[in-house]
Amino acid sequence: MDVVNPATGERVDTYETQTEEDVDAALDRATDAFGEWRERPMRERERLLESAGDVLRENKREYAETITREMGKPITQAVAEIEKCAWACDHYAEHASSYLGADHHPSPPGSTVKTVYEPLGPVLAVMPWNFPFWQVFRFAAPYVTAGNVGLLKHASNVPGCAKAIEEVFREAGYPEDVFQSLLIPSDLVDEMLEDDRVRAATLTGSGPAGRSVASTAGESLKKTVLELGGSDPCVVLDDADLDAAAETGAWARNQNGGQSCIAAKRFVVVESVYDEFLDRFVDEIDSYVVGDPMDEETDVGPQAREGLMEEVHEQVEESVEAGANVVIGGEPMDRDGQFYPPTVLTDVPEGCPADSEEVFGPVAAVYEVEDEAAAIEKANDTQFGLGATVWTEDRERGENLARQIDAGCVYVNQLVKSDPRVPFGGVKESGYGRELAEVGIKEFLNEKTVWVE
Repeated sequence: MDVVNPATGERVDTYETQTEEDVDAALDRATDAFGEWRERPMRERERLLESAGDVLRENKREYAETITREMGKPITQAVAEIEKCAWACDHYAEHASSYLGADHHPSPPGSTVKTVYEPLGPVLAVMPWNFPFWQVFRFAAPYVTAGNVGLLKHASNVPGCAKAIEEVFREAGYPEDVFQSLLIPSDLVDEMLEDDRVRAATLTGSGPAGRSVASTAGESLKKTVLELGGSDPCVVLDDADLDAAAETGAWARNQNGGQSCIAAKRFVVVESVYDEFLDRFVDEIDSYVVGDPMDEETDVGPQAREGLMEEVHEQVEESVEAGANVVIGGEPMDRDGQFYPPTVLTDVPEGCPADSEEVFGPVAAVYEVEDEAAAIEKANDTQFGLGATVWTEDRERGENLARQIDAGCVYVNQLVKSDPRVPFGGVKESGYGRELAEVGIKEFLNEKTVWVE
């Protein structure tokens, strides 16, 4: 696996790809490790997770630079990603015991009935490159602490991140093979899913990848959790704080180079404030510094790979050919590296790529609609259902509209984000299952009823 710095186009490292025989040996080790790990007292697992958080903080600059070098995230955002991973470790180190305590049920006199939560075994995680540490810790912090063992198949352009994450667990003092990173091609994933030693799987990625994992795992009756794509609406109503909506909305679209499933992608604005919002929105985006991701002043770095930038540009070109108007941006930047400028499209026709597809880059589609009812209709006019935002000064109105939007999470007067304290996941083509919070840690457990007479 070659690591190519997307900011320069230079190859910076090479990693040896593991083979089918390596996978078989790793599965044997994972099975053996699970037998011992599941018996560890919960408090010991929590202490180890707390140590993992400490390792992340102690080495955050080093890990952040690995992220930036491999996929181009601006360094300040990469440091923040590592800090967020440490926060997830802190959260489950503090709350795992209470989340997984036995639930007692009504029962006849003289009997005791309860539900206990037991781990399943080795869990395969197929993870993406866009948040190469956070996506993994969102899986590993709860599931491994619950007593499962982790097998990571990371994206092929971030092998250094995959090995660094394995290092975090090793440095924190985890038993060997409780967490393993496998540098394998995607064509070995199906074989792992079919193997009896793998008990469950989770994937964050594209719709086609999710369908493939779900289909193969389903043939073996293995549970999966899928977090797939999104085309999140950002609804701006007539009573919104337009400065806040424009500032936060612009960042929600462009952080991480726009390469986020939960980025605000479709801005649905009522006509009475449309012109004023658009002006402020474009001014905010125009202020962003696009450049070297290792520079602390950079807001937007390169797209993670050459092919990814080309795909974004093709979607923009096809949308413009269909009638969309480019307000700002719209062409690859004339410089080394995979740099695409923050772009705003208006007059976006129904059915064009910017309207109907997930655009995984810094491209915002802005719509003018008549009123609140039309805004909600447009917000729901998508195959996706990951997140959404609503901007209004009337919090009761915002909550009412949040209930009308088909999404796994809706934030009122705030950007969509994943937070260890609350469940995260989507509906429709954005996947199923939930990560984080209490419901997340219970996804890959046997909820066993124990009746004692």
